[in-house]
Formats: sequence, structure tokens, C-alpha cells
Amino acid sequence: MSDLPLFNVQIDGVWHQFKKGTRVIEACAQVGVYVPRYCYHPKLSSPGNCRMCLIEMGMPRMGPDRKPELGADGKPVINWMPRPQICCAQDVAEGMGVRTNSPLAQECRKGVMEFLLINHPLDCPICDQAGECDLQEFSVEYGNADSRFLENKVKKPKNVELGPRVTLDDERCILCSRCIRFCNEIAHDDVLGFVDRGSHTVLTAHPDKRLENNYSLNTVDICPVGALTSSDFRFKMRVWFLKETKSICTSCATGCNTIIGTREDIVYRQTPRQNDHVNSCWMCDYGRLNFKYLEAENRILDPQIRTGQRLAPTDWKNAITQAALQLRQYGGENIAIIASGRMTNEELWLTRKIADFLGIRHIDIVPRRDEGDDILLSPYRNPNRVGARLILDLKSEPGATLQTIVRNVNAGEIRALLVLGENPTNIGISGEQLGNLTAFVAIDILSNAATEHATLVLPGAGFAEKRGSMINGHGRLQRLNRAVRPPGNARDDWEILRDLLQAIGGSNGLYSIDDVFRQMSAEIPQFENLTLTKIGDLGVHVLNVEESPYAPVDPKAKDIERAEKKRPPGR
Repeated sequence: MSDLPLFNVQIDGVWHQFKKGTRVIEACAQVGVYVPRYCYHPKLSSPGNCRMCLIEMGMPRMGPDRKPELGADGKPVINWMPRPQICCAQDVAEGMGVRTNSPLAQECRKGVMEFLLINHPLDCPICDQAGECDLQEFSVEYGNADSRFLENKVKKPKNVELGPRVTLDDERCILCSRCIRFCNEIAHDDVLGFVDRGSHTVLTAHPDKRLENNYSLNTVDICPVGALTSSDFRFKMRVWFLKETKSICTSCATGCNTIIGTREDIVYRQTPRQNDHVNSCWMCDYGRLNFKYLEAENRILDPQIRTGQRLAPTDWKNAITQAALQLRQYGGENIAIIASGRMTNEELWLTRKIADFLGIRHIDIVPRRDEGDDILLSPYRNPNRVGARLILDLKSEPGATLQTIVRNVNAGEIRALLVLGENPTNIGISGEQLGNLTAFVAIDILSNAATEHATLVLPGAGFAEKRGSMINGHGRLQRLNRAVRPPGNARDDWEILRDLLQAIGGSNGLYSIDDVFRQMSAEIPQFENLTLTKIGDLGVHVLNVEESPYAPVDPKAKDIERAEKKRPPGR
């Protein structure tokens, strides 16, 4: 990319240089000039059908010698075209001139807005897109206060279920075709299209198909108006009430970058955040909607200790003290840890410290594999599988030691078990065998068939309720950020493990999660010179993974990733 020639282009009277192949609309954005658009999207093809990005354009005036005429400033004299041009489908060229805010360009935008609003319903007060609607924003800047249209508006279908997760209001559609191009070019599911003609053109699904691919909700994200809405989020919350937190998806090893929308400690939606290293600006529906369990009825809200045949609530001080006493009775072959590939690096690091102090030889994570795709969904469903292998120093594939743990528990050789965010009954340990253990300490967020037999249950935090880091399946270190507080008396997992480690082995000098990361980076070479702050919003590449569990959607991401791998960690 760096070897491409640079073209001299004049934008609003100022000359700039841009690489060959840069679209004019992007060139304007690079120098801080925003050109309004509806149909254009940087990750999709450019149909040029909304006409909102009309500008004045010109090329150098050629002299008799077929060379550009130069003005007093030594720059080419621009010969402006008599008609406006769209800038979303035009690449820059040597000596090109662009006027984005001339009287002609302003008049064109006002005309386009007037046509778009002719049949558009006046339902902003009840529209889900209100607050983040391009039509609403541009109508303020380029629209008229009144309308010259005297005829009746064209009525189109409302509340149409295009699929299980997307609802269409055709009256609001401005025919930008973003959703159609996304389905064709990114999701590879040719299911949407326009039918009929003129003012009666409507968006619809193929008669024999539904919009039900695993990426359908991305069409809602890129819809510039309120035509396509999320059936799950529809009418639930005004977007200006939402607090937005940058984080990552923890539903598979891809680790798509997200924005979590919350209000009063309730998660209302997750939307993709652009990161060309990881997920471009898309995410799958499976990961996007996988947050409802945070509000599940079986959420564990208090520490619980076994008294006789039942679990009774207790305070945190007593719970940690009793957990340390129970685990400290055993060591070596008589105790095991079942960790999770859904834990953060910081939690895994503290788990490893507990294992080292107690001399635990049997430690592993539960592997998770399912069907993936060639877009973003990874077949590896543990978001921090790579981090777990690195930090726990697993010598073999995750899950290889689990069978030994299961066999030794069932044989009575293992008498104490520390389980972190997993259900042992799913890997072959029966409830009866769990009940026979002298010590069974479980840290989890939801009660299950295994926690019923625990000697101690410690309530942890969900992915949106804590801060930390993970390494995705492509070897990129990324950061989780806390969007809501844990419910009840639940605590952040790293704090639980820190206190447990302190109760087992004495003071550890860890007062914040940043302290944990600093301690970890001092001992793990891949994290050298890094801190949680240095990871940044887009993450840092720290590992070369032989088999990537996904293929980056954006072809440019491969070039970016290749350049990052050559860069030393921490730079």
C-alpha cells in the first residue's frame, strides 16, 4: 500500500496529496471535510444512488502543449465541470479539484433532501432511530422548514418481519441499498431486494427466503434511517439515555470489538465497533444477543456456604476464609482446578498463582468447539483460549488433562476441587461424586447442577461487569471494560481470586487490576512493557497463532496484521 503513487488534489481551495485508489469522499474526510451521504459505506461497494454526496469537480485545464496550465501559485488551473458529480464512486486523480461547500453543492443537497422527505413519515417521536438518524441530522442542516409537496404521501408496509431478528418499516426506507449490498457482499446471502418502481419501490425479502442469516442485525446498524430495526431492541430504550462502553464480544475466539449500551446497570444492546484488525465493523447476531443471561433468574447474588445438607448465604470475609481453609488441606495429586477459557488473563494469572502455591498439578480448561463460518464466527467458543494456554502454561491442547481430573475425582483420589465458571457435570463428574468431595469451591455467576453440591459458592461477575484483558484466536491482546455493576453481592472475579490467594498464602500487594497486569507482564514475555492502558481501544498483537480461527472480513486487515507482527511487543 505504501508504494502507491500520490496524487495532488485541490479540496476547497487547498492542495493535498492522496494515495492512488482513494475515493474522493474518503479524501475529503481525511482532511477534515465531511461530505453527507446515505448510500455510501466505506466497507461496501458504491452504487451512487442517493446523490447526497454531489459536489463540484474539475480537472486541470490543458494548454496547447497538452500540459496543464499553471496559475500564479504554480498549481494547475482547474477547469470546473458544469454539472455536479457524486464523490462516493470517484477516485482521486492528479490535479483534480473539488468544491464541497459551493452554492451549487449546497443547492444540490437541499434538493436531494426535499425529494427524500416528500414521502417520509413524520414519526421521529416513535422511531427507534431517533437520536442516531442521518436523515434527521441532515434535514436540520440541508432541509427546508416547510414542504412544497401538496399531494398525499405514498403509504407503504409497516411492521414487516423480514426475519426472526429484523423488523422493517418500509415507509421510512430511502432506498439507499446498504442492506442489500451487505447481504450480497459480506453475509453472502442474496435475500433482500427492491420491487416495484418509482415512488412505490419497496424493500423486501425474496418470496421463498427470510433474513435470518447470522449477520442480519448488521443491516440495522448500517441503515441510515429507521427502516430496519432490531426486533429485540425495538421500543425498549431511547439511544440518548444509553451509556456506551467500549468492550469486546466474549462469545467466540474472534473477539469482535463492541459498544455496550446500558442504563441503570441493565444491558440493552451490543453493537459492533470498528476495528480493521479484528472484525472490520461487523459482528454476528449470536454474539450480539448473547448477554441476556446477565439478568437470569438463577443468577447467584450472595456467597453461600454448605451447612448440613443445604447452602446458606454468608458474608464475603467468612466465605474467603473458609474457602482458603478447605483448599489448604490438600496439595499435589489430591486437589485440582478446572478453569475456563472465558476467564480474563488477570483471572487466569491469579488462578495460576493459587495453583503454584498449593502445588496443584492437575489444572485445565473446558474446551468449547462448535460450527463456525468463514466470516467472523470462530469454531472456538472460548474467547480466551489462547490466553489460557499461555498463562496456565498448558503443555497440550485444552481439555487433555480434564479426563485425568474426571477419572481421579470418580476414583476418590482428588478430594478438593476449585471450579471457575464451569459446570463439572457436563464433563463426566456426577453430582454424587461432587457431593463426596471434602472441598468443592465454585466461582460462577449462575447456579447449576454442580453448584448444588458445592461446599462454597462464590458469585462472580459477567463479561459486561468487569475489566480485564483477553487474547483472541488471532493472537491479539484486547481489553474488556466494565459497563454495569455486578448484581447483589457478586464481585469481580479477580478480586475474589486475589483475596483467596491472600488468605492462602499471605499478602500479595495487589490493589487493582492494573497491579495484576503489571505483575503478569513482568513474568510473561509476550506482555513485556505493556499495561492495561497501553493495550488501547483496538488492542495489540502479541502472539503469532499458527491456525487462525477466523478469516478477517476486511482484506486490508491482513496487510495491517502483517505489519503489526513485525513490530516489537509493547511498541
